Amino acid sequence: MGNVWSRSEAEPKTHVVTTTTVVKEEATVKLGVKRSVDDNDVKGESLDSPAKKSKRKDGWAKKAKNNKKEQKGEKQTKSLQERPEHLGPREPRIPKKKVALLVGFNGTGYQGMQLNPNCNSIESVLFEAMVKANAISKDNGDDPKKSAWMRAARTDKGVHAAGNLISLKMQIPEDYDVVERINSFLPPQIRVWGYVPCIRSFHAKNLCDSRVYEYLLPTCAFMTPEKKILTDTPTFEDDLVISNNNVIEPIVKYATRSTPELKQQRHNYRATQQQLDTFAAAMKIFEGTHNFHNYTNGKSFKEKSAYRYIMSINVSKPMYIDGSEWVSIKLHGQSFILHQIRKMISMGMLVTRSNTPISLIPKTFEENKINIPKAPALGLLLERPIFQVYNDKMRVKANQVERDIVDFDLFKDVINEFKEEWIYKKIFEAENQENVFDGYLTSLDAHLGDDYEYLNPEGNIPDICLVSTKYNRPIKQESDDEEQEHDD
Repeated sequence: MGNVWSRSEAEPKTHVVTTTTVVKEEATVKLGVKRSVDDNDVKGESLDSPAKKSKRKDGWAKKAKNNKKEQKGEKQTKSLQERPEHLGPREPRIPKKKVALLVGFNGTGYQGMQLNPNCNSIESVLFEAMVKANAISKDNGDDPKKSAWMRAARTDKGVHAAGNLISLKMQIPEDYDVVERINSFLPPQIRVWGYVPCIRSFHAKNLCDSRVYEYLLPTCAFMTPEKKILTDTPTFEDDLVISNNNVIEPIVKYATRSTPELKQQRHNYRATQQQLDTFAAAMKIFEGTHNFHNYTNGKSFKEKSAYRYIMSINVSKPMYIDGSEWVSIKLHGQSFILHQIRKMISMGMLVTRSNTPISLIPKTFEENKINIPKAPALGLLLERPIFQVYNDKMRVKANQVERDIVDFDLFKDVINEFKEEWIYKKIFEAENQENVFDGYLTSLDAHLGDDYEYLNPEGNIPDICLVSTKYNRPIKQESDDEEQEHDD
């Protein structure tokens, strides 16, 4: 191209073409025809010819592309120069792998599992420890989303987990045990069991088929209700405050806590076989697919998300801890909504202690809205999330490429030790010291209002105990200003 341009500059701008005819796709130049030649005129192509326009256009495009590359390079250089001082020098790059991180924790003292701003959660402590252990780079230490952080199951305030799972892109240094190092930065009530390399598209929540929870319940919850005397003023400093939760006509009363004699009686209580059978039968009714709008907050009967599928519920034989009798309830469900398990446990316990027919429970899946109290969070723990479909696919692919499955049983021994030391033992200690279940039973016995009138020998739900919320109140009959939501 350079030779052509130099030749054009050497030639006069006007001359008679004496060469032979040049044949082109769209025009010809005949011998002896006088024409003007521009500096850009080459090989018989005029400035306005389609071929020439195409060449010029390509040249501009290349030049613009080169300019963009130069600008991009300048920006990259500038960004490197402007790296924040508090981050220090850039760390050596360590290869990342998508992993399933298996963890366990005692939830006492934490505001639940999930990361939230200005909240002391299990994940916030775990994430910080992983940054310190260089399992997550400091460059990504300001935002978990940069590591594709996702949990399999959320747990509420005070709820424990023998096994939970987090998927993320994790750095795995080769010169030390990264799991051991992460645990060195964690309090003893939060542990990392290990990790499993997984496919890049692995998502802890979306690929989790089901979850297994466990609830520990003292059998004194089956005792006949104790009638409480309510007063207008407190008798003792630690009296329970009892309210009817009615905004229009609020009523506040006070109830004394259990006497030492009643606490000891509850501690020594032994459930009858009939009570154990009734409770187990009541919990079995929750199996299958049902509308659980009465077992959560903020959902109406018409919402599809109120439907949940429970695969199995099994109640253990009584076990004895420090002289107190307990039962363990294992609940295996596809997924659970907020407070669902605690309300299910409470309903099973209520019909057992009040001799209400268990035929009441199917009626709670219907449209009528009733108030079901929550059993204490103290007894609830996540046993483990299940990834059956994912594991089955990995077993099939293992014939072609080596694939790992998500299996908590790989860490069974250490998980059981942790469960005994940091979950079971702490639950029993908390009950002995703080009398959590005793306070719960006392609040039930001192309840104000007609909310629990569905606990009757007929197992019917009378109109007097129906509650009205913004989720079941007819919209046309009331304006937004007139709505009063019942707190259940």
